This record gives sequence, C-alpha cells and structure tokens, in this order.
Amino acid sequence: MTNTLTLPPLSETDLRELTAFRHELHRHPELSGEEAATAERVCQMLAPTAPDEVLTGMGGHGVAAIFDSGAPGPTILFRAELDALPIEELGEVTHRSTVTGKAHLCGHDGHSTILVGLARVLSRARPTAGRVVLMFQPAEETGAGARAVVADPRYAEIRPDWAFSLHNAPDVPFGACKLIAGPANCASRGMWMRLTGSTAHASKPTDGVSPMPAISELMPALHALGTGGELAPGFRMVTITHASMGAASYGVAPGEARILATLRTVRDEDMAALMDEAETLLARAAARHGLVAAHGYDDVFHASVNDPEATEVLAEAIARVGIARTDRSALSVASEDFGEFALAGAKGAMVFLGSGPDWPAVHTPRYDFRDELIDQGVRLFSATLAACLERS
Repeated sequence: MTNTLTLPPLSETDLRELTAFRHELHRHPELSGEEAATAERVCQMLAPTAPDEVLTGMGGHGVAAIFDSGAPGPTILFRAELDALPIEELGEVTHRSTVTGKAHLCGHDGHSTILVGLARVLSRARPTAGRVVLMFQPAEETGAGARAVVADPRYAEIRPDWAFSLHNAPDVPFGACKLIAGPANCASRGMWMRLTGSTAHASKPTDGVSPMPAISELMPALHALGTGGELAPGFRMVTITHASMGAASYGVAPGEARILATLRTVRDEDMAALMDEAETLLARAAARHGLVAAHGYDDVFHASVNDPEATEVLAEAIARVGIARTDRSALSVASEDFGEFALAGAKGAMVFLGSGPDWPAVHTPRYDFRDELIDQGVRLFSATLAACLERS
C-alpha cells in the first residue's frame, strides 16, 4: 500500500517568524562543540510544534526532534548543522554577529531554520507512516559532530533508514540546485607534522640541528603530491595551511618546525594512499637531516557519497517543487560530515541550493545566508518526505 502525504505550505507569518529566528541565530554564533545556547534556542522554537519526543545533548549539543506517526514505516532523518565559524564578520547586515571573532558564515543558521520550518509543517500534517527525525547536528565544521551523534548510545533509538540534507551554494544560480548520485563532497583531513632537532646560537648554527632544510624541502614536495585538477576519481589536493619554525628571535637558530596541511581526495581509498605518501615524505626528510618526526590528524572528514535511491527521491522532490537543476560539476571539493549517516547504514543524499554567483562565498567575512532559501528549503524537504513515504 502506498503512503500518501500532503503537507501544507508555510504562511507569510511563518516565514516572517522563521526569518527573525534565523537572524537571532546569526547574531549569537557558537563554534563547534560550544553550541549549547544555539541548541536551547532551537528547542524553544520546536516546542510549539509538539514533537513526540526531543532528544538533547546528542553527540554534544545535538537536538533530535521526532515526529512519530504511530504506524509502521521508515525512519526518515533530515539533518542541519548548529555551529558557526571562527571568523570576524565584516558584512553590514542589521543582524550581524554580536560575538567578536565568531560568525555564521557557512549558512548553518539558515539550514537549522529550514528544519524548524519543516517542524511547523509536520505539526499540521503528521507523517502517515514511520517516523521523521529532525537532527540539529553539532560540530560539522570540525568533522567530529556527525560521528559523535552516530556514536551516541541513543542514536540506536532513532537510527534512520533514510537521511537527507541540503547546503546553500553560492556557486549555483539562485533558485536552482545541483544533485548527483555518487561522490558529493570530498574526503579531507588536516595533517600536522613536527620536526625536532636542537637549537643553537645564531652565530654558530652548526652547534644545533636546524629543521630549516627539511621544512624547505617538505612544503613543495607535499604540494606536489596533489595539485588539484578535475574533480574525478583520482583527484588529490594538498594545501599547506600553516608553517612555523623556531622562536621569533634573531639570536637563536631554530630547533623545531611545524607544518599543517589539508589533504583532499574524492574517495576514501585514495585518501589512504595520499596519507601514506605524505608520511613517507616526512619520515625521509627527517632522516636525511637528523631530525625526529612526529605527525597526526585532525578534522577528519570521510567522503560524502549520495546513495542512488536516495538521490532519486531528492530528484523527484526537486521536480515536484519545480526547482531547476544544474548538475554540471555537482561534486564539491569542500568536505562535509553528513556522509557519516550513510556509513552508519542510512540511504543518504545531499542537495545544494543556489544562492547565486553574485552572492558572497561561504567562509568569507561578508557572507550571509540568503533568507529566500528558507521557504524553498522547507518546500523541498516536505516534497522529499512525501516522495520517500510513497516508496514505503
């Protein structure tokens, strides 16, 4: 038996209130792992929609709002992010950040608002089968949040059959979207490297062991491991993001150096090979110059891969809502931890909604989420839910 669901649109009052809520989140940004007040604001907005259950503290400060039909059927999860970025906002919007050095410059305030809008829709038309989980996820920017949510013991209670997400995309024409099956976001990880020798007086540098020759060799060699190019299987990129050596002193020859690099590939299996090559370069440089090497990894993101069937569901929803598609170069070089839900067993897919190429890029100081996308995002997720239920 096919489950049909007709979901009502948002009213003008809804859109005004949701826009005001988005601006409130924007004024009070919190970084990854610090989203306690953001989560509380989300819970306050969810309360009038009367979810059947709300789980808080998921994987840190995550919030899961559950709308249960009471009938058998799939568990369908929609994910948004809570965290902001450690960047000073320079835009002149009236709702600009009130926190020095922190701002919502990736649109997570808008994504969370879209899920609150979907909660309003569900409060007026409950799902006809199964459950809907609205997951407000912490710590996406560090890659730790989705893994922490999945690792939370309570995740077993809401483990989804399907998982959907969206991200605003200034590189996509306004009002359009891009969607592909297969790899959607690159795998990436931050690699830190330390080379340790010994200091010496600057007038007698040979009394010590300087990391200068090794770091001078390593930076171009690491970059050469992956210079970018076409986003296809085999794509590799290594970006040196930081390098430092010794103390800021004219009298001391350095005894230690540090390099930070971001490694990026389309596929997880390619990442393993790139890591091995980078570690080999580090070990050989240290051996050649009599240094001790150490390394480790931070901000680990697995590749986010769109499941073919989940992509079909999103494609059907896009067609129902009447959103234009521009799928050329739909794979994003940026990373995203949404893929962790698929690795945990869900059929998952992410779609990118266009802010337009004339809009500031995400992670830049003048970016702001485009409020017109709130209604479009809610309509798209409503249609996605209906299309998904019809398959059950």
